[in-house]
Amino acid sequence: MTEADPLLAIDDLTVEFSTHAGQVAAVRGVSLHVDAGETVALLGESGSGKSVTVQTIMGLLPKTTSRVASGQVSYRGTDLLALPTRRLREFCGPEIAMVFQDPLSSLNPVMRVGYQLSEPLWRGAGASRKAARARAIELMQLVGIPDAARRIDDYPHQFSGGMRQRVMIAMALSRNPSLLIADEPTTALDVTVQAQIMSLLGDLRRELGMAMLLISHDLGVVADVADRVYVMYAGAIVEEGTTREVYDHPGHPYTEGLLASIPGESSGAQRLASIPGSPPVPGTLGDGCSFAPRCRYATEFTRAHEPELRSPAGWVPTHRVACHRAEEVLADVRA
Repeated sequence: MTEADPLLAIDDLTVEFSTHAGQVAAVRGVSLHVDAGETVALLGESGSGKSVTVQTIMGLLPKTTSRVASGQVSYRGTDLLALPTRRLREFCGPEIAMVFQDPLSSLNPVMRVGYQLSEPLWRGAGASRKAARARAIELMQLVGIPDAARRIDDYPHQFSGGMRQRVMIAMALSRNPSLLIADEPTTALDVTVQAQIMSLLGDLRRELGMAMLLISHDLGVVADVADRVYVMYAGAIVEEGTTREVYDHPGHPYTEGLLASIPGESSGAQRLASIPGSPPVPGTLGDGCSFAPRCRYATEFTRAHEPELRSPAGWVPTHRVACHRAEEVLADVRA
């Protein structure tokens, strides 16, 4: 890996699942990268393929019902998909760590938090149990859990939802990873706690110098944290760019709809905007644009032809969109 190479690179990834209707692609030709030290957000509604993408990175997909049909996932130049399970586990923890969206189901309810935090250190990193416990207390303090030396012996149910998520973040950081994957880390948390968790993740990324891949359906949550964003729909990337490029000038109607649905200070009692219809069921996509059934700009042409992800003439090269009307969007912006 050279300095110019990305820390993580996913190239043309397609993941299929076995169903009663045959093989169904949940992820379709996804390519993205994360550079060292940056935060990248992967955005989209539930069912868009975000979690399947990151679970592929970590080797967490069920082997009996899923398969990688094509593509490559490289970390520091090593193809993770080509590694045997035991070798892949060597990357999980010391190099790549993951924070899951539901800490209550991720933590063992009958084990004290301190044991769960220290076990990876004495079992996987060779630390003594005394040193691992001391490190666990340090980690709890790092993520802002008060009175850590006492609370380390509490059980998960004795913590609030926000504090449990902090415990999960501490656990992910225990082996000093270079890349942290956060899969919907603020799900089921109230708005105030969401802001605290996102602020914590941003502070830790800067303090520890790690990269972060943040998975979310909420564009408002990641706006102040992410350097770049990828927007997923129906298993594919439909827009990518720097956060400012995508948020200031969304090129895809789906991105436009997601941004319009974010509550604002002036919303008051007004009804929030929403995207009509529902995401397509995997395996039912036609030949045209996957968003066409929900798109107010859809035409017979867009319903019959799938757009490619591109940077149209006049756009900055880092901003790409899979939409037939990208040139029209640019003209509207310039007008």
